[in-house]
Amino acid sequence: MAVTAQNDPVALNSAGMAALREGRFAEAARAFEAATRADPGATALWRNLATARRALGDDQGELAALDAALDIDRRDFMAWLRKAEAHQRTGDEANALAAWQAVLQLAAHLDPLPEALVPVLQVGRDFCAACTSRIEYQVMDALGDFQARMPTTAGRRARAFVDAAMGKRKIYTNECNGLCYPFLPADEFFEEAHFPWFAQVEARTDAIREEMLALLADPGDALRPYVRMEKGAPQSKWSPLDQSLAWGACFLWEYGKPNAAVLERCPATAQALSGIPQSIIPGRAPTAFFSILKPRTRIPPHTGVTNTRAIVHLPLIVPDGCGFRVGGETREWKVGTAFAFDDTIEHEAWNDSDEMRAVLIFDVWNPHLTPEEQEVIAGYFAAADATGFNTNLD
Repeated sequence: MAVTAQNDPVALNSAGMAALREGRFAEAARAFEAATRADPGATALWRNLATARRALGDDQGELAALDAALDIDRRDFMAWLRKAEAHQRTGDEANALAAWQAVLQLAAHLDPLPEALVPVLQVGRDFCAACTSRIEYQVMDALGDFQARMPTTAGRRARAFVDAAMGKRKIYTNECNGLCYPFLPADEFFEEAHFPWFAQVEARTDAIREEMLALLADPGDALRPYVRMEKGAPQSKWSPLDQSLAWGACFLWEYGKPNAAVLERCPATAQALSGIPQSIIPGRAPTAFFSILKPRTRIPPHTGVTNTRAIVHLPLIVPDGCGFRVGGETREWKVGTAFAFDDTIEHEAWNDSDEMRAVLIFDVWNPHLTPEEQEVIAGYFAAADATGFNTNLD
C-alpha cells in the first residue's frame, strides 16, 4: 500500500475492495480497518469491514463492525440486515429476532421495495413467525386457559394484552372527530352487563323487523343514502357510497329530532326506543335508524364523532357473509342479539352476500359516564349551541 494512501479513506476502501475480490481477506480487513480510522463516521466503511471479517470467519468481529455502523446511524437498513443474518447464522436467536424486527420495521418505509429484497425479507418474516410461535406456546402453556378463569371484562382485557404482546393484534385508541371526553376506557365492545335493558329490546326483534320490511316496501322519502357528501368535497374512501342507497338509512330519530312519519308507521320500534335510557341532547341526540346494507357492499374503516355515546346494534336481517369489526375484534351479527360499541374506535362493516343486511342502530350514553357527567355534557352543548354559532362540537 502506498504511503500516500495511508490516511485516505477512499484509497484505503478501494484497496480493500480489490483485496476482497481477489480473496485476500486478511489484507482487505486491514485496509478497511485503516479506512475506518481515517473516516470513523462513514457507515459504508464499517459494513465493508464486516464483510471482510465475515470472510475470515470472525463472527464477533463482523458484529462489532456492524454495531459500529449502527452507533453512527440507527436507521442503517443494510447494517441491521447483516446483523440479523449474522445472529441467525450463529444461532443467537434472541438477538436475531430483535434485529429482524428492526429490519422489517425499516423495510415498511422502503418505497419502492427493491425486488431483490423480497425473498430476503420473507426469510426474516418466517424467522420472526417461528420465534413468535415458540413464545406463544410457552406463554399459553404457562398461563393455561386464563380467560375462562376470569370475569368477562377482565378476561377480554387480559386476552387483548397477551395477543398484543405477541404481535397478534393491534391496540386501538379513541379517535374522536368531534369532542373527546377524557379518561374513559377505550373499550371496543362494551360489556352487556352495562345494558340490562337489552333483553327488552331483543324481545321485540320480530315486530321491529316486520315494521321495517313494511316501511321498505313503500319507503317514500324515508329511505335515503347514509353517506351524503357536500358538493365540492374531494374524493375519499366515502366517494363510492356518496348519494348511494348501497348503504341506506331510515331515520326514526335524527340529531335529537323525532321523524314522526316513520315513528307512526313503526309503533313497536318506537315503543322499544322509548323504554330505554336514551341520551337526550337537544339538537344532537338521540339518533336511531334502520341501517340497510345492500349485497356486496362494504363500509370502509372509520371513526365516529364523540366517545360520550355508545352505539347499539340490534340485528334484524343477517345473511351469511356479513361481518363487523371494531378495533381488533371482529364479530358476526346475530339476529335478535344486541351489542354496543365505541364508534370512535376504528370500525368497518361488510355484506359479502347476495341479500340485504338490516340492523336497527341507535345511540345511548357511554355507560362509564355518571349521571352527573351526562348532565354536564348536555349542559355544555345546550350553552354552546345557544350562542348561535355553528360550532360543530358534537
